[in-house]
Amino acid sequence: MINVFNRIVVVALWLILLAAVGYTTVYPDRALTAVLGSLSMARDFLRVQQQANSMNFLIGQVAAGTVAVLIFGSLLWLELWPHRQRGVRMKTMKGSSVELDTDSIARRLSWHLDQLADVITVLPDVKSRGNAVDIELEVETAPDIDVPMKTDEVVESTRHIIEEDMGLRLGKLDVRMRHLPFEDEWEA
Repeated sequence: MINVFNRIVVVALWLILLAAVGYTTVYPDRALTAVLGSLSMARDFLRVQQQANSMNFLIGQVAAGTVAVLIFGSLLWLELWPHRQRGVRMKTMKGSSVELDTDSIARRLSWHLDQLADVITVLPDVKSRGNAVDIELEVETAPDIDVPMKTDEVVESTRHIIEEDMGLRLGKLDVRMRHLPFEDEWEA
């Protein structure tokens, strides 16, 4: 959810910046005059408000600063310290509850998928999403495999390990295949 919000804010800011730079490059005098005029009007407005009631002006300053710190501080905190679950919570057949660490899931996947024929290495990236797991697999294989068949085998094995052996729910599964290079016959 926070990623969607971040993307929307960043895209909006980039579009505004692009429009501002474009307008400034085409009409530099108008742009600078408009900015200076707006700043001058804002300064005059603030002076009038301060002279009308200095106590309300001070309260407004404190309130605006506090709101800014709360909003931007909490957004910064959410961005820098995400509280992503490190595990997946699941219920057992007898009603117990257990949390399985995503690193453990990745190690188990790596070990089982390495046992498949023509699979050299497997680097799984497991992320918890509610009560499901999203998995990205980097699979390195022998150079002469049948790619569709090997992909289906890796996907089915992963599904079997996650859903049947571990009792978890599989969310997204993304498999990236990479082949080892063919050995050069001239070097023999």
